Amino acid sequence: MWDFITKEARHVFRAHTLYGEILLSFLNSITLNNDSLDKMAHWVPSHVCTEVRPASDEELPSSYVEEYRCALDAETIKYVGEAYPKGVSSVYCTSGKDVEEPGSDFELVVVILATRHSPQNFCNGSWRSIWNIVFKDDVQTVEVRGKMQVGAHYFEEGNVQLDAKHECKDYSIFQSPDDCAVSLTNIIRHHETEYLASLQASYINLPDTTFKDLRRKLPVTRTLFPWHNMLQFSLTRDISKELRIGK
Repeated sequence: MWDFITKEARHVFRAHTLYGEILLSFLNSITLNNDSLDKMAHWVPSHVCTEVRPASDEELPSSYVEEYRCALDAETIKYVGEAYPKGVSSVYCTSGKDVEEPGSDFELVVVILATRHSPQNFCNGSWRSIWNIVFKDDVQTVEVRGKMQVGAHYFEEGNVQLDAKHECKDYSIFQSPDDCAVSLTNIIRHHETEYLASLQASYINLPDTTFKDLRRKLPVTRTLFPWHNMLQFSLTRDISKELRIGK
C-alpha cells in the first residue's frame, strides 16, 4: 500500500523525529521493503513495522557525492526557512550515489514542502516543489528541472479549490560543492519567486472574471446574469422602492 501511495500518487509526507522534521516520499525509498532514508541521522524508518534501523554503508552516498548533497541541503534549509513559514526540505541522491571522484555523472533531488491548515478560517493550502539536479561531469554543467505544485481549498459559503502546476528548466556551472549549492539555491529561489508572482498576478482579479464566467444561466430568461449592469439593477430597485414609499 505504501508503495502505491508514494510511487503512484507521488505524495510527500512530513515526519517528526528527534532530529527535526523529515520528508518521506517515493524519492528516498531505498529498499524493497519501502524503507526511507533519514538524511539527517542516517537512520532508516520502516513504514510497515514502524521501527528504525541504522543505514548501511551501501545505502548511503559516497563521500564525494555526500559533499555536494550536504552543501545543497544546508543552503536549501536556509532558503526554505526564509521563504516558507513551517516549510521543510530534503535533498536525496537518486542516481550515481557510488561515484567516488570526478569523472562520472550523478543526480540529486531537492524536495520542498510547505502547508498551512486553517479550518477555523475555512481555508487550507500547500506548496510542493521537486527539483531534479543532474551533475554532468563531461560538459561541466548542472542541469536543473523543477516541478512546482500549489494547492488551495477555500470552503466558506461554497467550495473552491485550486490545483496549479508549473515546470521549468535551467542550467548552472559544475563547481565546488559550496559554490554549486549557492548557485543552485539561487536558481530555485528565482523560479519559485517568479512562479508565485505570476500566480498572484493571474488570480488577483479572479472574483471579477473567472468565477463570474462559471455562473449558471438564469432560470426564466435562460441568459447569463449581466454583471456589468449591476449598477443599473441597483438603481432601478432603489427608485422602485422610493416610489412605493411615496405612495
